[in-house]
Amino acid sequence: MTVHLIKLSVGPDSLADLAGWQKQRLTDMARNRQKPELVHLTRHRPKRAEEVLDGGSIYWVIKGWIVARQRLLELRPVMKDGIPHCALVYDSALVTVQARPRRPFQGWRYFDPAEAPPDIGPWKDTHGIPDPLQRELMTLGLL
Repeated sequence: MTVHLIKLSVGPDSLADLAGWQKQRLTDMARNRQKPELVHLTRHRPKRAEEVLDGGSIYWVIKGWIVARQRLLELRPVMKDGIPHCALVYDSALVTVQARPRRPFQGWRYFDPAEAPPDIGPWKDTHGIPDPLQRELMTLGLL
C-alpha cells in the first residue's frame, strides 16, 4: 500500500519560489558536473520505506498550505558529519494540488493517500500570478 510524506518547505514564500530554487539547484549541479537530482536530507529514514517508494510522493506545505507534490524516487543512506542520514530523492516535476491548510509541524510526517488533496496538474510558470489566484485559475481549467 502506498503512503506519502508531507514536509514544510521552509524559506520559499510561494510555489514559484520553490520551483525557482529547485531549478537553480539543478542548474548549479549540472554546471559543477554533478548528477542533477533533487534531494532533501533528513535525519531519520522512513521505517515504511517500501510503502513510500511504492508510488509515494513528498507533499510540500508552503506558508500553511499544502500546495504541491513531487514523486519520491529513492531513499538513500548518507553520512553527514559522521552521522547517518537519509536522502529523500524526488522527481523534478512539480504537481500542483488543490490547496489545503495545514498547521506547522517539525520534520516530515507520513501522509495517508486518503487525506491527500487531489492533483490539479503540472506546475506552470505563470510569470508573477500570485499562487492563490493561480490555484483558482487552474481549478477552473483556465491555466
